[in-house]
Amino acid sequence: MSDLQTQILPNAGSATLVRHMRQRVSDAMQVLRSQADLLRQRGVTLDSASIETLSALKAQFDQLETAAVNRQAELNSLRALARTAALISSSLRTDDVLNQVMDTVIQITQAERGYIMLRDEHGELAFRVARGIDLEEMRDDGSSGRVVSLSIVRQVVETGQPILTDNASADPNYNSNLSIAGFQLRSILAVPLILREQVIGVVYADNRIVSGLFKPADVDLLMAFAGQAAVAIENARLIEATQQRLAEATAIRDRMDNIFTSIVSGIITLNFDGQVIVCNAAAERILGCELIGQRLLDLIPDADSLIASTLSAVQQTMQATSVECHPHVAGEPRFWRVSVSPLRFESGQALGLALVLDDLTEVTQREQQLKEVQRYLPAGLVKKARDLDTGAQERLITAIFCDVRGFTTFSERLQPQALMTIINRYLGLASDAINFVEGVVDKYMGDAVTGMFNTQLNPQDDHARRAVQAALQLMSDLRAQHEVMPEDQRLFYGIGIHTGPAVLGVVGGQTRKEFTAIGEASDIAKYLQEQAGKGEIIISGTTHELVKDVYECEPMNQLPRPKAGYEHIACYRVLRRRKGAHSSFIDDELRALLSAPSSDDTL
Repeated sequence: MSDLQTQILPNAGSATLVRHMRQRVSDAMQVLRSQADLLRQRGVTLDSASIETLSALKAQFDQLETAAVNRQAELNSLRALARTAALISSSLRTDDVLNQVMDTVIQITQAERGYIMLRDEHGELAFRVARGIDLEEMRDDGSSGRVVSLSIVRQVVETGQPILTDNASADPNYNSNLSIAGFQLRSILAVPLILREQVIGVVYADNRIVSGLFKPADVDLLMAFAGQAAVAIENARLIEATQQRLAEATAIRDRMDNIFTSIVSGIITLNFDGQVIVCNAAAERILGCELIGQRLLDLIPDADSLIASTLSAVQQTMQATSVECHPHVAGEPRFWRVSVSPLRFESGQALGLALVLDDLTEVTQREQQLKEVQRYLPAGLVKKARDLDTGAQERLITAIFCDVRGFTTFSERLQPQALMTIINRYLGLASDAINFVEGVVDKYMGDAVTGMFNTQLNPQDDHARRAVQAALQLMSDLRAQHEVMPEDQRLFYGIGIHTGPAVLGVVGGQTRKEFTAIGEASDIAKYLQEQAGKGEIIISGTTHELVKDVYECEPMNQLPRPKAGYEHIACYRVLRRRKGAHSSFIDDELRALLSAPSSDDTL
């Protein structure tokens, strides 16, 4: 028999061939018995040795088939074991590994049901995967719904040894257990999952019907399998933990990158050779080139000495400092503030230098513009002007032109110093009146002052009313001034006002610039002023339409064209403010002054 097994089993590969050969022997025995019966009817007796030989051969094939089936089962188990070994080096998630392990256990043991329990982060056992068992069945509270045995699992965890029982209901060690007795559990097999001599979980399988389903050989095989499964599970857990930490690190890195990118200041780190190690986008934008790996001083040669000395000083003293420099980038002058600090490891060891580079060019240019604006803008509007654009714009504005009448003749009989004192008083009255209603003083031209309303520096909806109010205010202030001046120094203003289009912006050369208006509004205001007599305010028809409900005016004869390109001008002489008329800005301003508490800051 052993020779037959040696010859057939390695070549068969399965029990199919053995089963086929056994069937052929059975068929031969059946034919031989039939022939023996026929011969016996004719008085011939067939030697029984032939039938006995075939019977013995059939018995051998029966044994061979059983051995082949067992060998095939062992082979399947070994293949399952090999697949589990492959899981150890896989990158599967823990749940995927557990499901494959559970499927393999069911395949190896032919169990009806099974589950895997693992220790959680607190060391407590928890169900992770099951086959043939509902979650409602996984209870150990003594209720009737409990159909799994957790007492066996606890014993395996405590001892680290497998448990096999071929008839748990009759086993005196377990038949007192409520789950086993209540549901008549028969075959049970439970093995520990051991990793580095620690039980990390349990694999459990059972059958509620068949006794003796599991064999001692199954225990050895399942223990070997469980050892590999434990490694696979732990690897999957480590992979998941690593991926989670990597995701957290990536999120932190992305968040830091976003913060790093959002910083408007240039951030640069240098090694002690002056090469750029790390920088943000703002730094490359400020310097206008890629920085990583380059020497910083090679990129800004015209600021080399100042920055080089600063870097050297910080490197020697390891004390932070700041400097301002004015390099040229792409031929354009820039204004930088550079803060240099030592860069250290957590241990305190010096690594290099860190620079914070603030490009103050736009801020500096804006401040220079504001200085210019302050020359012709009231102090109350300077704050507003900080966010306005002084670039060229075409706007509808109201222009006012104020000229002192008779000043040329008057100036001929005064000394220069006295003349300047007197004219400054008159010019000051006009400037104050324009400033009071938030107009922009355009320029001083000898004994004349011009102003503008509704520019980009002082946008206003009621600009025409403000201009007329400024003119009336100037006339009132002028009468008050005359009361304290010698009669021979009393002069009068002639004023022209027009509302029309103009182009506004900064004009001038490199060393001197002015904000002014060019166009109809200024030209016609000047022309109307030339037609005004002493103490007269002449406004155009366009302005009159905007102010007639607030100010009482009388029409004048239509004036001829001021110059080519302009039509004849309808004009009006301003008399007074209408009784009860409301001018939003002036009335609100007066109410605020009257209602404010008396103090040095208010009046």
